[in-house]
Amino acid sequence: MSLGEFDLIAKFFKRPVQRAALGVGDDCALFAHAPGMQLAVSSDMLVEGRHFLSTVAPARLGHKALAVNLSDLAACGARPLAFTLALAMPKADAAFLEGFASGMFALADEHGIELVGGDTTAGPLNICITVFGEVPAGQALLRSGARAGDDLWVSHPLGGGIGDARLALEVFRGRATLDGWDFETVRRAMEQPRPRVALGQALRGLAHSAIDLSDGLIGDLGHVLRASNVGARVDADALPRSTVLAGQPRAVQLECGLAGGDDYELLFSAAPAARTAVLDAARRVGVGVMRIGELQAEPGLRLVDGYGTPLRIDFAAFDHFLTA
Repeated sequence: MSLGEFDLIAKFFKRPVQRAALGVGDDCALFAHAPGMQLAVSSDMLVEGRHFLSTVAPARLGHKALAVNLSDLAACGARPLAFTLALAMPKADAAFLEGFASGMFALADEHGIELVGGDTTAGPLNICITVFGEVPAGQALLRSGARAGDDLWVSHPLGGGIGDARLALEVFRGRATLDGWDFETVRRAMEQPRPRVALGQALRGLAHSAIDLSDGLIGDLGHVLRASNVGARVDADALPRSTVLAGQPRAVQLECGLAGGDDYELLFSAAPAARTAVLDAARRVGVGVMRIGELQAEPGLRLVDGYGTPLRIDFAAFDHFLTA
């Protein structure tokens, strides 16, 4: 079946709006906004061969395309409202579109948000989503709010850890070997990340700073340190690990956990006096959190092992124009 641009929008992406005043099908989406609230907006682009492999299931790709954007809202402590979708693809493939839309809308429904517009065109497979959220004025979590003396925390799946997405990539690259369920576990982490939206909102008033882990813990922490003009001491052995990653050589564990990227967990700081409150907040929303270090007045990042011995590790953060 041949589909035109507006036919495919109507068939796969147009749904009745419930919170917006006007959604898909016009020149602009329209929705009223509440007083005393700030609008949080973020866009992320996913390009085939750069952000995802051609072997990914369309439903998982639809999920991830929205998840990585929701993760940015989570890092600000914002409540998601709506999103737009710009989609380029070589041809209007109904089977791909059905799977992609189902994965995307399943996550959208989970968070009570709706697609309110966008664009489609022919071209190499490229997905760009823009999300809109709201946060009470003055309560957004920022990279610039970290303070010397803060605890440094990272979120993680209950019973799991960070670094699994990178381990899956290493398997695809032929640099690591996993079989059966172990491979499926880390592949799901790479292809279907869980944005920590509820945790981000629960941390408002507790956390001083936050960022989501997209390019690796070292690189993303560096953004916080520079924005806040502080340094950090991180215990590399305190990083939460899944049993799959824990079964790998130590060098692989460290590289995946510290420089892996694609985790989409929250890295945040809070005063030591807030430790019990942070643990309670994470427990309420069903997410694990681990204290992995502390922020310090002296600039720079100091990595140590579980005994406090300095580690000399030369891991680079992911950069789209510098990383192969």
